[in-house]
Amino acid sequence: MSIAIRRLAHVCIFSSDLARTERFYTEVLGLKTGFRFLRNGELFGFYLQVAEDQFVEVFHRADPANFERVPIGHFCLEVASVADTHSHLVEAGIEVTEPKLGADHSWQCWCKDPDGTSIEFHEYTAESCQRTGRPCVVNW
Repeated sequence: MSIAIRRLAHVCIFSSDLARTERFYTEVLGLKTGFRFLRNGELFGFYLQVAEDQFVEVFHRADPANFERVPIGHFCLEVASVADTHSHLVEAGIEVTEPKLGADHSWQCWCKDPDGTSIEFHEYTAESCQRTGRPCVVNW
């Protein structure tokens, strides 16, 4: 018997400044705030809705030393157009890599959130390994 996994539910990231992080994800990336985490009446985190039943979970972490031990390398958001996403981020003043076709045959560009979490944006193609199941041969 196997586990019936349906989709990625959420990715958890940390923030040194919840308001700044929420502005980046809602105003720049256009995500919606789902719900908030409260402890003793104080905000200490929130959910950002990426798609139906898919979220980015954000928790406050004041100690910068803890950021170095965060085990997440990056997370990836599928977008309709990497070119349009790149243009939008540039217009918003966000440092972003130039769009390129990755080794997996998906278009991609990257940026970082205000706390340095790497975000990859993917636009799948008909040849994307994610769609074909073919091996992704890399040289990096």
